[in-house]
Parts: sequence; C-alpha cells; structure tokens
Amino acid sequence: MKLLSRKATRNSHGQDSSYFLGWQEYEKNPYHETHNPNGIIQMGLAENQLSFDLLESWLANNPDAAGFKRDGQSIFRELALFQDYHGLPAFKKALVEFMSEIRGNQVTFDPKKLVLTAGATSSNETLMFCLAEPGEAFLLPTPYYPGFDRDLKWRTEVEIVPIECTSANDFRITESALEEAYEAAHKRNLKVKGVLVTNPSNPLGTTLTRHEVDLLLGFVIAKSIHLISDEIYSGTVFSSPRFISVMEVLKDTKYRMNAEVWNRVHIVYSLSKDLGLPGFRVGAIYSNDEDVVAAATKMSSFGLVSSQTQYLLSAMLSDKKFTSNYISENQKRLKERQEMLILGLGSAGISCLNSNSGLFCWVDMRHLLRSKTFEAEMELWKKIVYDVGLNISPGLSCHCNEPGWFRVCFANMSAETLNLAIERIKRFVQLIEINNNSKKNHQSTKNSRRRSLTKWVFRLSFDGRESDER
Repeated sequence: MKLLSRKATRNSHGQDSSYFLGWQEYEKNPYHETHNPNGIIQMGLAENQLSFDLLESWLANNPDAAGFKRDGQSIFRELALFQDYHGLPAFKKALVEFMSEIRGNQVTFDPKKLVLTAGATSSNETLMFCLAEPGEAFLLPTPYYPGFDRDLKWRTEVEIVPIECTSANDFRITESALEEAYEAAHKRNLKVKGVLVTNPSNPLGTTLTRHEVDLLLGFVIAKSIHLISDEIYSGTVFSSPRFISVMEVLKDTKYRMNAEVWNRVHIVYSLSKDLGLPGFRVGAIYSNDEDVVAAATKMSSFGLVSSQTQYLLSAMLSDKKFTSNYISENQKRLKERQEMLILGLGSAGISCLNSNSGLFCWVDMRHLLRSKTFEAEMELWKKIVYDVGLNISPGLSCHCNEPGWFRVCFANMSAETLNLAIERIKRFVQLIEINNNSKKNHQSTKNSRRRSLTKWVFRLSFDGRESDER
C-alpha cells in the first residue's frame, strides 16, 4: 500500500540539485578556524553576516523591545496569545516605511496592500497558488536562484519556462528572449500566467536597467499576464547604477492610469538579506490587486510571522536614525567585501561579472574547464568542493545555459575566512597551470622526437641506406 501522497513524492523539490548537494557536503565537513581548519568553507549560502554588530548594538540599547516590554511593563502575555493573521499594524507600518527608505523614498507603500509571510519562500509560493493553476507556467530569466525549482513548483505544480539570457550582453533580458520563452511555453501546451524576476538578481548581483523594467511591463501588458518582482536584495545595492523598483516605474505617466497593469504587478520582499535575519522568517507580498491581497492573506495563515518577532522588529525599524545608519553602513561593508573577493580572484586569473549588489559574485571559470560542457563544469565543481574545500554553486544549478559560471558568496564569513578561501583558489589554479604546462612540455617533447625521427628516416630513405635499428 502506498504510504505517501503523489504530491509528497513528486520529484520536483530540487533537493538533488548540486546547489543543495554542496550544502550537504559542507555539513559533513564544515570549516572551523581551530576545530577543523581543513574543512569545507561555505560559499554557497547567500547570508549577510557583515552587520550583526549594528543589530546587536541596537538590541543592547533597547532592552524593552528585546525583553518584550512597553514602557518598562511586560507585554509577554499580550504577544504570546492568539494574534490576527493580518499582522500587527505597527509592524506593517514600520516595514513599508523601511521598504520606501531602501528605495530612496522614490515610492511609498500602503500597509493595507501588504501581506506578511514566513519569508520570501512562502511569499513566492503563495503568489503561485494565487495566480496560477497546476500545469500553468511562469517565465524566469536565466540564470535564476536554484531554490525557485522548489519554491515555485513543488507543491503548486506550476511550471517554469526559462527566458534564456547569455553572457554576450551580460545576461540582460531582451525582447527576443521574452518572446522565445513565451513561444516555447506554448509549444509545450503551457498557458503562461506571468514573469518572475529577481531585482537585484540572484545569482548575478546586478540590478535591472530602466529599459529592462519597461520591456517587462510592456510584455506583460501585451500578453495580459502578471509580473512578480522579487526585490529581497533591494537594500544591498552598494554602487551605481542605483536600484529601480518596478513600483517606481509604475508611477510613470504611461502606466499610471493603466489599472490593469497596476493590478498585475506584485512585489516580494523580506528582511532575510537586507537586514540579515533569515532565521526570523519575515517576508511580505505587496500587491495593488485587492483580490490577490485578500487571497494571500488567507493563505498566510499557513506561514505566519510570530507576534514576538513583529513587535521586536517594529521597534527596530521605527528607529529612523538606526535604519538610516544601518542601510548606508551595510552597503559600504558589502562593497568592501565584494571588492576583496574580486581582487583576490583576479590575482588568480579569474574574473567576475560586473555587479553592484547582492551577497555574491557571478564568477567566470570557463577557462578552467576541460571542455565546454556541463559535464566538465560538474567535474570542476567537484574538485573545488572536495579538493579545494570550497562549496560554491555551479551555473548548471542556476539553469545557466553556458557552462563554466559559478555563484560565489562573500558576506557569510569573516574577512580572514574569505582570505583563506581566496588562497585555496589561487593554489588550485596554480596546480592546474603547472599540470597544463607539464602536459604541453610533454607533448612538445613528443612532437620534437617525432620530427627528429621523421627527418632521420627521411635522410636514410634519401641516401638509399637501411637502418640496423628496427
């Protein structure tokens, strides 16, 4: 008798992806400065640990919030008892103001249009449930976050169709790529319900240009479909060009009066990346469509944010002096750490895609491949994990259509650990170069002997003599 449901056993979770397999190998042999100095360094986790001191300093200076008190009096009972799944009004207000501040106050958000969820994972899945039926499709530009295969597809049974982007134009979205993806979906008899983009991009670490946002809006208008903009890295933009939210572009006169497109655009946000709090499980959906907000709010009962978390963070995010300092200082630290990785890899002859945001670099290792195949990419990845001791994410796991690209995270470790990781990479590349030179020298020697032998045989043949050495 079958014990598990079909949905529980569907092979679309993505757990067998090299993205997750790398994590498993790290967990078996994690690097530790003193206890396990030869272990695997985790560079596959997009986690921001660079500004914990700012958060901890705020907590130390605000004991009432951390101790669940108001004006010195405990409100533990109030927070511990049942809460409405619409969320605490004070927290929703503080969150939308923080979202606006991150976007340079170029756009404002209405708390009534916000739905709280247990992280961006829950937000994206909830939107799939709200917007698509099983067997319908969303288009995603490649490369994309490997977890989307789980978040968008596993329980919802929604399909993903790739919008193929290439290194020829730094993986930018083009009109032809959008149309080709749309046609590819129709050839598979899939009804397209929308496009989902990450802005800033995971794994590229780049922000969408205004041209790309206009292109996307024009496309969803023409096809009468939805656009989901996952903007969970919006506060990590540390250099120009600045971040442009889709909600900012919607204020343009050519979209402002178009109620249909306003209702078809939805934003996903969380505090996992910008504030470095993935363990707090705070995510949100923002939509102008009342029906989407109502449906998503009902669904959020399956993944609520605890009242204690909301209370603590409402106090933190309402402290404008803190948020202003945190945003600028965190971006400064991210920029310094990114430059550290880029310079280190550059000294090993490895380049990165130009990026201005995120917690990672999109690294070009195509020249280190044995051949221009994904088999060679996986071979290189395994060497880096097992021999070098670094867990990085191969491009194949991100559905990149060109072998040899890898996502390498830099914000989830100390500067000392990052330096060690860079030194490991340098030694690895040096060994490859030594081996390649050795092979070239060996081949050159063989060729030289072959040429000498050919000349010797030619002379014998020319002189009409026969060699005794056979």
